[in-house]
Amino acid sequence: MTNRRDFLKASAAAGAVSSVPYFASTQKAFANDAANDRPVIGCIGLGGMGRGDLGGHRQFGDVVALCDVDTQQIARAKERNEGKGDEYTDYREVLDRDDIDVISCVTTDHWHTKICIEALEAGKHVFCQKPLTLTLEENQLIRNACDKHKDKVFFVGTQQRSDGNKFLRAVNMVQKGLLGDIKKVTVGINGGSVGGPFKTTTPPDSLDWDFWLGQAPKVDYIPQRCHGTFRWWYEYSGGKFTDWGAHHIDISLWALKQNDAGTGPVSFDGSDAHHPVPYQDGYPTVDDCYNTANDFAIPCKFADGVEMVVDSRSDNGILFEGSKGRIFVSRGKITGTPIEEGWDKGKFDQDDLSALYKGKPFEGHKNNFYRCIREGGLPVSDVYSHLQTMNSCHLAAIAARLGREIKWDPKAEKIVGDEQAAAMFAREQRKGFEIPRV
Repeated sequence: MTNRRDFLKASAAAGAVSSVPYFASTQKAFANDAANDRPVIGCIGLGGMGRGDLGGHRQFGDVVALCDVDTQQIARAKERNEGKGDEYTDYREVLDRDDIDVISCVTTDHWHTKICIEALEAGKHVFCQKPLTLTLEENQLIRNACDKHKDKVFFVGTQQRSDGNKFLRAVNMVQKGLLGDIKKVTVGINGGSVGGPFKTTTPPDSLDWDFWLGQAPKVDYIPQRCHGTFRWWYEYSGGKFTDWGAHHIDISLWALKQNDAGTGPVSFDGSDAHHPVPYQDGYPTVDDCYNTANDFAIPCKFADGVEMVVDSRSDNGILFEGSKGRIFVSRGKITGTPIEEGWDKGKFDQDDLSALYKGKPFEGHKNNFYRCIREGGLPVSDVYSHLQTMNSCHLAAIAARLGREIKWDPKAEKIVGDEQAAAMFAREQRKGFEIPRV
């Protein structure tokens, strides 16, 4: 254990190490013969995405701990991990293990901030799936913890940041001015699901429902509140605003260079937003139906006049419109006059990719995470820019819930001129599940 820990600490302190070779996405980051040169990993949250990430982490280290509040999820994950890994239903027991270097957090959204902050406090590097936070306040709490623990790598699972053929190409074109002055960005994220009323029932024996709820209000078990459909309830997530928004708003702000501290939109207009249930003062009046916005167009304006419209009616993807042309980029394609006429031909190379990767080689998503653990430096999907994205996601949701325009001061990070909206900056946390302030 001492050899591995000394290796990790020395590598991080040394900064960029020229002798570390470029490795393809199918290779292991710590491909040394000695087993103790590989990081030891604990996986918390083992649903479909959690098991997928577990498979990715296994390329780079040894997964020794499997944790979920649902023992059925643990069983599926253990099979994925070739029968290996100690089993836990309480994540705190994983964080208490001194032998674990890396925590992979792929729980429901409302658990991310608490687990990640406690993992940093326990001395772990953190990989956490998006969306990272549930509220605007949680953005600040996460940032404070990361500032305190700058020796730890914090990586967010926004995988579009590692798509060189489409999303990075789009970011490069916008930043190099190939589209001219950007006038408008349309962010298509689809609408949320509609469902209910649902019936309460008894939780399955495999699930600790009270622990699953965590900081959220205690309610009777409804299967549709849990696992894959939790994101259609504002109690646990932000609907499409934080689901696809965490991806596409992220790329949009990155391209516009509006994802640094103190930047971002200054207003969000939720007057054209609709929910599947009645709302009063920003809160649903029924508790047995999906309640996140299902149909919306949210204009978000920047101080320089550029408009970013987050909507459910456009094709899923991002449309950049500039004075010299337009492009549309999604996970399936990148199109537009600059592409068709080859405007960017020869203007997007490995140097551009490395610049977007903060000086690191362009490579697979988790490759970058483990490289940063070895070499130091910020990963391509860093926590600080992601928190700027989450500000916009949460503000769009608040505007939609209130059905009106709200103003945001990005430098002070506060909603201005609207006491009711400002009161939604944070949420009350259930006693015993409070998020630590560090």
